[in-house]
Amino acid sequence: MYQAPTQIRPPAAPTAAQPAAPEIPLPPEPQTLEQTGLTLGFLSDLALKTLYLRGQMTMAEIASALGLPMTNVTERVMEFLKTERLVEIRGGAGLSSANYQFVIIDRGSEKAQEALARSQYVGKAPVPLQMYIQAVQRQSIANLHVTQDDLVRAFAHMVIPRETLAQLGPAVNSGKSIFLFGPPGNGKTSIAEVLATLMKGDVVLPYAVEVDQQVVKVYDQVYHRVALDPVVAERLRFDHRWVVSKRPIVMTGGELTLETLDLIYDDTSKFYEAPFQMKANGGIFMVDDFGRQRVSPKDLLNRWIVPLEKRVDYLTLHTGKKIEIPFDMLIIFSTNLDPADLVDEAFLRRIRYKIGIEAPSVEQYDEIFKRICTRKGIDYKTEAMSQILAHYRKKNLGLRSCHPRDIVEQLIDTARFLGRPAQLTPDLIEMACDSYFVSLDPAGNPPGA
Repeated sequence: MYQAPTQIRPPAAPTAAQPAAPEIPLPPEPQTLEQTGLTLGFLSDLALKTLYLRGQMTMAEIASALGLPMTNVTERVMEFLKTERLVEIRGGAGLSSANYQFVIIDRGSEKAQEALARSQYVGKAPVPLQMYIQAVQRQSIANLHVTQDDLVRAFAHMVIPRETLAQLGPAVNSGKSIFLFGPPGNGKTSIAEVLATLMKGDVVLPYAVEVDQQVVKVYDQVYHRVALDPVVAERLRFDHRWVVSKRPIVMTGGELTLETLDLIYDDTSKFYEAPFQMKANGGIFMVDDFGRQRVSPKDLLNRWIVPLEKRVDYLTLHTGKKIEIPFDMLIIFSTNLDPADLVDEAFLRRIRYKIGIEAPSVEQYDEIFKRICTRKGIDYKTEAMSQILAHYRKKNLGLRSCHPRDIVEQLIDTARFLGRPAQLTPDLIEMACDSYFVSLDPAGNPPGA
């Protein structure tokens, strides 16, 4: 039977012999093979494939590769393989079984190839689906709480109206869904990235999940940032089939399709890759440029009607069997398009928080410009601001929060090319603006459109 997770806390004065541990419930180390939730046959195949691909290994190395304790678990697996005459011991220093050197013999090589034909997954042993579900539920983002002070501190580097902050706070605490909309270039993506920093704490997630003897790979280096030093982790006693990660941030754009929202089965490797939303559990899933995906907004939201309301999702194995997984994340839809043109009222109702990110006022634009100048080591000048605003009037342009940064960087590039110091001189400003802005007609279209 699987044990309840234990709370591991750092000692008052950690030493090299006793490293500090995270204040996070870590899954306890299984004491028997039965507590792994996996069958002897499954683990034997995995150990055999590992040994076949890596060659001679010690008992300790095999245990580390599988993420399993040596005593009572790896020892039992290797004893089974030895009894079946699939592996043999070729020596080992000392009396400890940890140093036994295992190699595959002829019959073992055949069995390893048969196992690889069924699945090429080699790595940490997976955890059963039910263990994964329980872990996600224990670490639910519904348990997170963001205060007004937290929000103010997190957005201190950005110029954002108080009214927007007042909307973002409850939305984050809800742990549900947020729709950010408004003109491009006003910081919707940046806001989502800051919200991710407010997702306090770490999570434990498995390298892989087992369902009906099938493997679903969950851990992804792109989205999961290891929070526990490997040396420290190695010295701590917990189930090493799990990794301690910062809360994930999964961002997708135009590449999102309905296929990538289900289990991705590779006919060659014969194991699954978890979809985006499964990798995002316990963190943030952002759909950027919503409405510009290859899948229509209506089809995408139809796919998510149940997850958005019930907080569970259903994935399909290639055998046709459906499995239920938690849908526990702050999901953010970000778009430059008019929400009314994308989805109908029924869909908007399912997206709990709708927050408009509008173009900055002149005062806000000026504040952003000052901060950029300070950051780039350039002296701010009021007349420079007046000159830049004249370009907006002349070319019928709307203010955007990203423009001050882009203009200053354009100016710096121009100054470097001319061999001059980067300063807010009229000629450098003029060259930067002329090469950056494109005139728009009253309908918002570029010339000739």
